[in-house]
Amino acid sequence: MMTNLFSTFDPSTNFSLSLNWMSMMIGMMIIPPMFWLIPSRLNMVWINIIFTLHKEFKNLIKQKNFNGSTLIFISLFSFIMFNNFLGLFPYIFTCTSHMTMTLALSLPLWLTFMMYGWIKNTIHMLAHLVPQGAPNILLPFLVIIETTSNIIRPGTLAIRLTANMIAGHLLVTLLGNSGPSMNMYMLNILIIVQIMLLILESAVAMIQSYVFSILTTLYSSEVI
Repeated sequence: MMTNLFSTFDPSTNFSLSLNWMSMMIGMMIIPPMFWLIPSRLNMVWINIIFTLHKEFKNLIKQKNFNGSTLIFISLFSFIMFNNFLGLFPYIFTCTSHMTMTLALSLPLWLTFMMYGWIKNTIHMLAHLVPQGAPNILLPFLVIIETTSNIIRPGTLAIRLTANMIAGHLLVTLLGNSGPSMNMYMLNILIIVQIMLLILESAVAMIQSYVFSILTTLYSSEVI
């Protein structure tokens, strides 16, 4: 029988450990540390990466009139790297290994740069078609070569990212499928090789997202 109405609020536990005041920490455990412990180490690492990318993209663009334009390329880098890393986990679809995804990223950006360049800086775009100091007899061929290289740029961006993602994942899958037919000694070697390949794929995931964003920045700097 309850002797006091307020005795229901007395601390009590059914465990050997005293867990009476653990309820205070449940809310902080649910909330990610990045939000209640700022700046966390992970947050500081990501901020340093963003500032480094901002400085590099800003040096490539070389135009003070386009403030905030580096955010587009930083967001592009973050999006591609996030999807590349997701593809390293089992049973997760790697969207960056398909041309549908990569071409959808490169083609709109390239079309935007081309439209802006030909509308705003027509003379500058025409000058890019003829390298400085080229012989007059080679000018028609150089214009065709430069025009072709400009047209295939979104395709090369998409194919580069797709091919690198497919190659690494395909190699990991082929080696993993050969595991059941190996003996114990070869299986240990296979596990070590797979771990090394996963480390390599992690580096490729970062490098390819960096290359994609850097090349996109270079293409944009040519039309300004």
